Amino acid sequence: MDTNAGQAQRKPFYSIRFLFSVGVIKGGNGQLKTFVLVIDTKNPILNIMKLLALICAFMFVTAAPSSVYDFKLKSIEGKAFSLAKYKGKKVLIVNTASKCGYTPQYAELQKLAEQYKDKVVVVGFPANNFGQQDPGTNGEIKTFCEKRFGVTFPLSEKVSVKGDDIDPLFKYLTEAENPDFTGEIKWNFEKFLIDEKGKLIHRFRSATTPLSADITKYL
Repeated sequence: MDTNAGQAQRKPFYSIRFLFSVGVIKGGNGQLKTFVLVIDTKNPILNIMKLLALICAFMFVTAAPSSVYDFKLKSIEGKAFSLAKYKGKKVLIVNTASKCGYTPQYAELQKLAEQYKDKVVVVGFPANNFGQQDPGTNGEIKTFCEKRFGVTFPLSEKVSVKGDDIDPLFKYLTEAENPDFTGEIKWNFEKFLIDEKGKLIHRFRSATTPLSADITKYL
């Protein structure tokens, strides 16, 4: 018998590997992401490189939004703002347009903002997604709304509310659970009613007018 061969067979195996994973929530879509790091005791330099890669991955991962207060926005004047400033009141978010059959709803939105100012804040988000019915600049849209309808409620800068370039706020709103419906916006002047804690509680299609009982009963 070859004793050297037997000793070779009994040679201990020192390369022990350990697996561990870390689950995180990626912002915007709530999808669970799992990172797996394999540690090899025979290669400490490689382990350090893997650990650094894991740390870098964490740097680009954020928690999923829990309310509309988590989004950074810009006003139509180009100033940063957050819907968190309206905590304690309901917020009616509307994707607006200047050359739409529903554009006269601007007037009702203004009336709603005035009549229910202690209960709700109306915030308009101009968008050019449907029929290219809001092609103007932010300045042109602001002037149009003020002169034509006397709008004083807050307006966002122009955003996209549908498609690959959808604004993160509207991605959140169209996917958020609510008693009415989920899914993409179909046309201008759809409405999202937010409660006093920043949660979506109701959605309305374009034909639901701002002062209709369908909306005011929740204010």
